Amino acid sequence: MPVLALFVVVAILMLAIIVLVPFSIIQRYRVGTSRQLARGWLATINLAGIALSSALFLTGAVVTNFWVPGALTYTVMGLAAGGAVGLLGIALTRWETSPGSLHFTPNRLLVLSITLVVAGRILYGFWRGWRTWGTTGDASWFAAAGVAGSLAAGAVVLGYYLVYWAGVTGRLRRHRSRS
Repeated sequence: MPVLALFVVVAILMLAIIVLVPFSIIQRYRVGTSRQLARGWLATINLAGIALSSALFLTGAVVTNFWVPGALTYTVMGLAAGGAVGLLGIALTRWETSPGSLHFTPNRLLVLSITLVVAGRILYGFWRGWRTWGTTGDASWFAAAGVAGSLAAGAVVLGYYLVYWAGVTGRLRRHRSRS
């Protein structure tokens, strides 16, 4: 009986996570496009966290590359593409300076694009995984399910935010040195 109860609890938690994903994506977009005060400590924490996440992500891609051909290549290309979009994001961000503060508003189109990459890849991953389940023959299900593409999409997001938060940190330092 306790095993059955545990199964029900795990199933409810998984269902709740699946149901809440669209809401979290919408909330991420809303927060990502709002006017924000540039805080040094927050920009530094974001930059350090994204850098650590990127390093761990690359490490995971190296390991995954043993089973999924091209996983590391896709990941590196995704990071580079995300970095390029991050540079564009810094250039298109609206900056508002005053003697005591710096505010910024990220570009809505770029934030929407990054959000849609995440949402689209999640949906595609579910669809592709469902379609390839049990039909891969001798090939790896992970490779057939498009894991390398999912890594690339995740890397685009990490590359974007890594470069974007590095840009916010740099812009804040320049602002402080002028004030």
